[in-house]
Amino acid sequence: MPVQHAPGDRLAMERRTIEAVPDAERHGTPRSQFTLWFGANMQITAIVDGALSVVFGADALWAIPALLIGNVLGGIVMALHSAQGPRLGVPQMISSRAQFGVYGAVLPLVLVILMYLGFAATGSVLAGQAVSEMLHIGTDAGILVFGALTAVVAVTGYRLIHIAGRIATVVGALGLGYLLVRLFTQYDVGAHVGNKGFEAATFLLAVGLGAGWQLTFGPYVADYSRYLPSDTSTRATFWSTFAGSVIGSQWAMTLGALTAAVAGKAFLPDQVGFLGDLAGPAFLAFLIYLVIVVGKLTVNCLNAYGGFMSILTTVTAFDRRSRISAAVRAAYIVGFIAVSMVIALAASDDFLTNFKNFVLLLLTVFTPWSAINLVDYYLLSRERVDIPALYDPDGRYGRWNVTALTCYVVGVAVQIPFLATKLYTGAITKKLDGADISWIVGLVVTSALYWLWARRTSNPPAETIHPTATESGQAAPVV
Repeated sequence: MPVQHAPGDRLAMERRTIEAVPDAERHGTPRSQFTLWFGANMQITAIVDGALSVVFGADALWAIPALLIGNVLGGIVMALHSAQGPRLGVPQMISSRAQFGVYGAVLPLVLVILMYLGFAATGSVLAGQAVSEMLHIGTDAGILVFGALTAVVAVTGYRLIHIAGRIATVVGALGLGYLLVRLFTQYDVGAHVGNKGFEAATFLLAVGLGAGWQLTFGPYVADYSRYLPSDTSTRATFWSTFAGSVIGSQWAMTLGALTAAVAGKAFLPDQVGFLGDLAGPAFLAFLIYLVIVVGKLTVNCLNAYGGFMSILTTVTAFDRRSRISAAVRAAYIVGFIAVSMVIALAASDDFLTNFKNFVLLLLTVFTPWSAINLVDYYLLSRERVDIPALYDPDGRYGRWNVTALTCYVVGVAVQIPFLATKLYTGAITKKLDGADISWIVGLVVTSALYWLWARRTSNPPAETIHPTATESGQAAPVV
């Protein structure tokens, strides 16, 4: 039974970190996953992601369905991760120790932390520009103001992040809906769509951008479903997460693709400013800048919160802790945000190209991780996990899992000939006229290799083993 919380508890600072959440503290419904992920996707970085598909060559007529295919495929993987949260009650990367070992999970964790920093920094650049327009201050000052807002929400934790998601859902739907209407009333959209034929390379690039966007949520999506009651329907958690993330991202990316199609080069130098101008009169432009800030605040808090959880998961792998004080928790989060602010302040002007390559690089390293985690959890372990062993290097899952680590490295390496980035284009990609199918290859090869190998070595418990009251720290304050 979930604990009933008084209204005053809503903004209380979260005390749980990477330990398992006891059943007595579980609360909420799968609907909260829809609003969180819908709100987190209805924001300007998703608009930019959709615009990239057109900026780099696709016609919007083909880019929009390609983005949808990518969002759906990646969203399935992302939502399958989310469905693990209520069953296990632990953060996503803690559960990854069941595949990689307590120490071995550090390898993907380091890459996860870099991902959070990258997305937090790029998002701060765009949000800082919006704050700058709203308050008539410099962009650097806007980035710092936005960083302070992010710190307040992220330090407070899980409950306030969900509240921000609900606000962003309403604000984002109104704001991006208004911009879509303005786009059709201010431009002859039809004249800018359907002018190019189908091109496999640009179509697959758009699919990759959509899939990559969804897959990068995988390493932290269960962090926000782990507080749901343990008897929450797996199907309900899956569909709530999937629908919120896919609908929100596709809406934003469609706006981005159409905006890039009608605006052309005018959108490239100042994405935030262009959307403000599209809004119309100064008051409406102010509201659109506010929409941008609210949307970015929601997803940047996810990045800061997830970054902190990943850093803590890495550190505690070696000192065996599962809980830390509130002061240390706050210091981790503020430190992470400070580093992301430094990166944002030093960001280059070539934002769109760098962001495209960043997303595609992340797709390369996280596709094999997702494949291993999902194949193991759903097909081999069949949702049975020894939760206390996730915190014990001498337990069931050990320090290192050679099978998973080898499959992960192979899964990354096998994608190299299929890559299409600014830094490197694979030999096979050149023969495919630049079409990037690396993530598909990585997903299929890693899944098959891990399933064939790990089914011989896997040793899941007969049923899920839950921590005792002492292990889960049930005396800790309720969030």
